[in-house]
Amino acid sequence: MRRDSIFYKLFQQQPSLIFQLLENPPVNAEDYRFDSVAVKEPKFEIDGVFLPPQGKRGIIYFCEIQFQKDEFLYERVFAESALYFYRNSERFSDWQIVIIYPSRNVEQSNIYPHRSLLNGDQFHRIYLDELGDIRQLPIWVALMVLTTLDKSQAPQEARYLLTRTEQEIPTSSSQVIIEMITTIIAYKFENLTRREAEAMLGITFEETRLYQDIKEEAKKQGIEQGIEQGIEQGIEQATINLVTKLLKKRFGELSPEIHSQISQLPLPVLEDLSEALLDFTSLADLENWLTEVKN
Repeated sequence: MRRDSIFYKLFQQQPSLIFQLLENPPVNAEDYRFDSVAVKEPKFEIDGVFLPPQGKRGIIYFCEIQFQKDEFLYERVFAESALYFYRNSERFSDWQIVIIYPSRNVEQSNIYPHRSLLNGDQFHRIYLDELGDIRQLPIWVALMVLTTLDKSQAPQEARYLLTRTEQEIPTSSSQVIIEMITTIIAYKFENLTRREAEAMLGITFEETRLYQDIKEEAKKQGIEQGIEQGIEQGIEQATINLVTKLLKKRFGELSPEIHSQISQLPLPVLEDLSEALLDFTSLADLENWLTEVKN
């Protein structure tokens, strides 16, 4: 399960979510933006940072999502965070670190050398299984907890969160949450297709944002009638056009070979590509994905 990408999407949609986990959030929490950074020489990759508003010298929050035990996590996190702050200290007034664990048993064993930092007010360890009943949590925090539930419990709680979303969240925002819930379930049950995950949750393809985007694209192509007559036949070309447009927006012009490969993909695989491309960081990721599908 690719939890890093799920949390990345969560924080992109709701940057202030991280501050719902902290006892003393900044007063301008709603103004923070989420980003990812790299520290070169040596090369460090930081899962994500929460940046104060541009032009204001506020606190930077480093965030790490850790679902597997790493016995050198704290050494790495302290080193990369301190180095990044050192190189950008003129931009920030202070720095803090947030580590999100599914439970305490994932935390590294030897924490004694870091006791001062770990017990100070600059460091925050969040254990998702200790946040309380998922049904009592704010909806965005509940999505984080949903990623930790086992397969026997996750579908039931996911359906509950869908119902709660319909009742509590404005329509303009609810679709994003529905997409996140579906994505979490699809990742958790890796053998399920996206359609099967939607069926498990009682969601129809027509309710998803992907369908709405494809339908809008289809209107532009003048094939809306094809949608009404049959999803599988009517929207395949519109899906190809939409996926191609998204890829061009991220990576620039695509080669004729890549165009050809995408145009030959069946609709279910095109839907998978529309999800997968959100995790691509380069054109090489797309090429590798297409090669794996072909094989």
